[in-house]
Amino acid sequence: MVLGIETSCDETGIGIVRGSELLADAIASSVAEHARFGGVVPEVASRAHLQAMIPTVHRACADAGVSLADIDAIAVTAGPGLAGALLVGVAAAKAYALALDKPLYGVNHLSAHVAVDLLENGPLEEACIALLVSGGHSSILQVPRVGGEEIVELGATLDDAAGEAFDKVARLLGLGFPGGPLIDRAAREGDPAAITFPRGLTGAHDPAFAFSFSGLKTAVARWVEARQRQGEPVSVNDVAASFQEAVVDVLTAKAVRAAREQGVDYLLLGGGVAANSRLRALAAERCEKAGLRLRVPRPGLCTDNGAMVAALGAQLVMHGASASRLDIGADSALPITDVLV
Repeated sequence: MVLGIETSCDETGIGIVRGSELLADAIASSVAEHARFGGVVPEVASRAHLQAMIPTVHRACADAGVSLADIDAIAVTAGPGLAGALLVGVAAAKAYALALDKPLYGVNHLSAHVAVDLLENGPLEEACIALLVSGGHSSILQVPRVGGEEIVELGATLDDAAGEAFDKVARLLGLGFPGGPLIDRAAREGDPAAITFPRGLTGAHDPAFAFSFSGLKTAVARWVEARQRQGEPVSVNDVAASFQEAVVDVLTAKAVRAAREQGVDYLLLGGGVAANSRLRALAAERCEKAGLRLRVPRPGLCTDNGAMVAALGAQLVMHGASASRLDIGADSALPITDVLV
């Protein structure tokens, strides 16, 4: 039984997992405190984690019907993320590991977004391609074993990640923060074919599995500004739908291509943007056409949570991975290939 601690950004997540069974997933979010600033304020996030840590751990134990004495290991996000926020989680995990005399596993936040799929869809005995799409990362990963220590990054974002682009376009359209769910909601009332926005890095000579959404974000801004200068109305719903379609078109096309080229049968979606309804629908459509099997957790497990950290920790324990040293630090730029610190 593993207790997982997640504090990489603005969610204090505590999860408890036994094997691949989810026992508790308690979350304390500080997103409302950041909304008035239009984005996450690192110092505010760190202080919120400090205040929420112990109550959220107690809530997770109560939800699972266990005590801290029943826990076999502690897993914690050691990176990547906001440095101050990560430090709160790592310090708490060390304290619990020392007090309970249990092994500590410092894990990669991004790898945990992949491992959480096991809680929803069960074991996967084959290699897969993972499309990881979160606020700060957009990557295509070759994963020999979900929850394993070997991950190969086939391609990643070269500038703005998809989640960042969603936030910036939402702000441009006056929708608020966080932008992902707000764009998704507005897009349902819009026409995705109303405006033809560019698909970045899709040319014949562009990197096959790299992403770029900075140009798309700029194209949306210029389109809106041009209409406003001419005194023409701007349909927020149509802009949201057309922008969203451009993002998910590129994401799914490249992920399916990677799966075909690598000769695997499974495509796995992970990360906060994987909660986007259009991304999930288009991925399902293209996987069916390509003969691939799609694995995607429910939306609540796509966003940051402690369950994903506990899930990855449990896999590492079950497969005999060595525990982390108690002097591990927090690494805000931890590479995706470093699953265990």
